[in-house]
Amino acid sequence: MSKELVDAMVNMKEKEAIGMAKDLIDGGQGPMNILNACKEAMEIVGSRFEKGEFFLPELVMAGEMLRQISEFVKPKLKGKEKTERLGRVIIGTVEGDIHDIGKDIVVFMLDVNGFEVLDLGIDVPVQKFVDSIKDFQPSVIGLSGFLTLAFDSMKSTVDAITEAGLRDKVRIMIGGGQIDEEIRKYSGADAYGTDAMDAVKLAKQWTGTN
Repeated sequence: MSKELVDAMVNMKEKEAIGMAKDLIDGGQGPMNILNACKEAMEIVGSRFEKGEFFLPELVMAGEMLRQISEFVKPKLKGKEKTERLGRVIIGTVEGDIHDIGKDIVVFMLDVNGFEVLDLGIDVPVQKFVDSIKDFQPSVIGLSGFLTLAFDSMKSTVDAITEAGLRDKVRIMIGGGQIDEEIRKYSGADAYGTDAMDAVKLAKQWTGTN
């Protein structure tokens, strides 16, 4: 049945996928099995997007299916599954940018791969990142941005984290849009990722769990 759920999501059959996920959870299927099926589907969607077989509308629809399924599946997770975490990650779309599709997929993939994620949302002020690091005490920070203006915001955020004396406590990754090695150097981040799986690999590498 999980295979059918993966196929429905990959083939953009929204009603069918959501209905199937609800039937699975009502039938006693383990929530992690359903989330793992979603994870597999999102990996396929991401791969097809990279190859130019899928485009932004498919990415948006996949993200929406993921959001709806997560809403009723995640509350079913047992306490044990919630507490056994590999590490803490803060992620947010930087100030001046309101794009969240890619960020939301990264949040989901980090979550189902065992990380405790604090999602600060979109258009996040520099100071909010700094304050959240002090409160949440993560080991990894993810800065997301799609617009070119996000590059300066990423640099400002990294600079503020450094000025607050927190830079040596966290590893910072950036992603979204036209992010490349030049932008990574400009921003002062430790690494950049091109997709959600890159984010997971980096987080696992930095927390010693890969």
